[in-house]
Amino acid sequence: MTLHAENFRRAATVATRFAIAERTGSTNADLVRDHALDASAWPHLSVLVTDDQTDGRGRLGRVWSAPPGSALAVSVVLDVGDLRPADRGWVPLLAGAALTRAVAAQLTALLGPTHTVRMKWPNDVLVDGRKISGILAEVVPGIPDTIVVGAGINTAMTAEQLPVPTATSFATLGVSITPDLVDTVLADYLAALGELMGALLLEDGDAVRAGVHAEVEALCGTIGSAVRVHLPDGSELVGEALRLGPHGELVVRNGPDETSVVAGDVVHVR
Repeated sequence: MTLHAENFRRAATVATRFAIAERTGSTNADLVRDHALDASAWPHLSVLVTDDQTDGRGRLGRVWSAPPGSALAVSVVLDVGDLRPADRGWVPLLAGAALTRAVAAQLTALLGPTHTVRMKWPNDVLVDGRKISGILAEVVPGIPDTIVVGAGINTAMTAEQLPVPTATSFATLGVSITPDLVDTVLADYLAALGELMGALLLEDGDAVRAGVHAEVEALCGTIGSAVRVHLPDGSELVGEALRLGPHGELVVRNGPDETSVVAGDVVHVR
């Protein structure tokens, strides 16, 4: 599906600036670069999208790639204002929650309540335990109050094109990929992301008072699951994910001990 501005009437009304790249290496890299060059031209909730991204990146330095036209790459500029560094850890979680809501709304509307859509900490979106979207947040160099959040959404990807057996897409779930579907998912995602970020900023980063702590916990399928966490130092933590901490960290119980995980790669143990 070739992307045209007229295909994004709803999403464009939510974004403060809406741009389409016919083909690019990385929408995140483009927005980080362009915002650093001219911040006023890319204000809060500016958006860049493409369905032909050749050099996408995921968390932990992973490569994210998809055949042209099979997935939507979208990056959003977020002004995090005076949020303390610890509270900025909520930004990717809020993006994950917003996209979980958007994906769930469309699957329910089109297919009925036949699929379970949950977020895997910190920000993957899973349908029936299979990944349909991943998210990466990056600070704009030299502009610490701006974060660019990128998401890759598997839209028209066929079963043969899925990168791993644990991935899925709207198409493999039986959804017809139309411009209206893509526009609606994107508009719902942007609206929810703006809403959640606005609530967090209004309460000066207090996620509990803002209500976003409860929102993310309710959508997060990692909570209550047995998990194996691969930590940045190379060690592993195995236990039960109990809850989210005040700054979005994952609290894992291993025997009598509880550990707060700020960064790590989580595997749900079946």
